[in-house]
Amino acid sequence: MAQVLGLLSNPDDTVTAIHELKSAGFKELEVYSPVPSHAIEHALDRGPSPLRLWTLIGCLTGVSFAYFMQIWVAYDWPLVIAGKPFASIVPYTIIGFELNILLGGLATVAGLIFFGMFLTRKGHDAYQPGFSGDVFGCIVNCHGDQVNRAQEVLRRAGSTEVRVVEG
Repeated sequence: MAQVLGLLSNPDDTVTAIHELKSAGFKELEVYSPVPSHAIEHALDRGPSPLRLWTLIGCLTGVSFAYFMQIWVAYDWPLVIAGKPFASIVPYTIIGFELNILLGGLATVAGLIFFGMFLTRKGHDAYQPGFSGDVFGCIVNCHGDQVNRAQEVLRRAGSTEVRVVEG
C-alpha cells in the first residue's frame, strides 16, 4: 500500500483536498495540522470518540456499586428508625451520584491513557517538523495503481508539494 503526501499552506486548502479525495473514492486519509481546526475534523468525518464509552461504563459502575453497597449494609446491619424501610433509594442517591462522578472520571482518565499510549501511531514516515509549525499535511493511503490519481487530486486542491512516501 502506497502513501501519497500533499503539503498544503492553509486549512481551507486542506478541507478542499479532503473533500476532493473523498469524492474521488479515497477513504484512508490522515491529516497533520499545526492548529486545531473544526472544519478539518468535520471534513474527515471520523465520528464520535470511543472514549465516551469508557466514561459511561465508569459512571454506571459507580452508581451501581454505590446503591449495592448501601443496600447491602442496610440489610446486613438493620437499624429501624420510625418504621422506615431499610433500603430506601432516596437517601442513597447522594452517594450514588458521588461514586458516579468519581468512577466516571477515573475511567475517563484510564481511557485517555489507554488511547494515548497504546493506540497512537508513533514514528510515521511522512511526518515532518513543519506540521507543528505552518504546514498542513494530507496523507492518502492507496494502492499502487491509484498513486497518480491521488497526486493529481492533491495538486488540484492546492498542494505546494506532492510526493510518494516510502514506508
